[in-house]
Amino acid sequence: MLAPSWALPVYRRMPEVACTFTLPFGHGDLKLGARRRFAKTLSPYDRAIVLPNTFKSALIPWHAGIPVRTGYRGEMRYGLLNDMRELDEAALPLIAERYAALAQPAGEALVRPIPQPRLAVDETQRRATVAKYSLDLSKPIAAFAPGAEFGPAKRWPVRHFASLAATLLGRGQSVWLMGSEKDAPITGEIKAATGGRCVNLAGRTSLDEAIDLMSLAARVVSNDSGLMHIAAALDRPMAAIFGSSSPAFTPPLSPRARVITLKLDCSPCFQRVCPLGHTNCLETLDPVLVLEAIG
Repeated sequence: MLAPSWALPVYRRMPEVACTFTLPFGHGDLKLGARRRFAKTLSPYDRAIVLPNTFKSALIPWHAGIPVRTGYRGEMRYGLLNDMRELDEAALPLIAERYAALAQPAGEALVRPIPQPRLAVDETQRRATVAKYSLDLSKPIAAFAPGAEFGPAKRWPVRHFASLAATLLGRGQSVWLMGSEKDAPITGEIKAATGGRCVNLAGRTSLDEAIDLMSLAARVVSNDSGLMHIAAALDRPMAAIFGSSSPAFTPPLSPRARVITLKLDCSPCFQRVCPLGHTNCLETLDPVLVLEAIG
């Protein structure tokens, strides 16, 4: 798997992935000469499956001389890809299905169901992480992922997360707030609204640590985000909250995940900020609905 460094902890936890390589280019960097030099350092492979639809993503497999280069028709990739596929969006509504189809022979109907994603947990590393942050495992753990980097139209309001957290804390559960450094202001507000009773881990853990800690949760509440998909791959019971995005496109791939959405006429709009100015798809989504989903 060739991917940006921030994503590699996830791929390294996938039992099917034998080896990972760091993509040494930032988003938007073309750097034609550097890409060619990097490609020449790769071991010989028989086939490359190119998931992004960009021109630059197809350059490295081409420069590396990989004989079969598979991907969907996209940004002027003729010649770079020699196994070019046409995407039938109606036949393949889920993005995971679209990627899985690339692994099958061209023209062959997708074999369903596709394999459910799974992430491995390092027990030794998990114990060390628990000790590092002095975490209490004596109570059932509810892990909240209240961030969503895409924008506020994907974030359930802080007051709703805080209300749900207060209920769970009152039932004798621990509430861990998880996310990146960018999510720390949001998790800080939730912790403050609950009188400091939540454990705020946002911005403190590495992604590896977050995966191991998420695996300890008895239940997870998450916006549509990367941590939502991690919780699904860890097979955690979860309420997955959708506002401006669509569970018909990027749902959590786990039978233990419950999708929570109001299905308003204006959603999904796929906008970062509500174009109508009210974000009713999330503002009016009552915490009681989420509480019922996670039990």
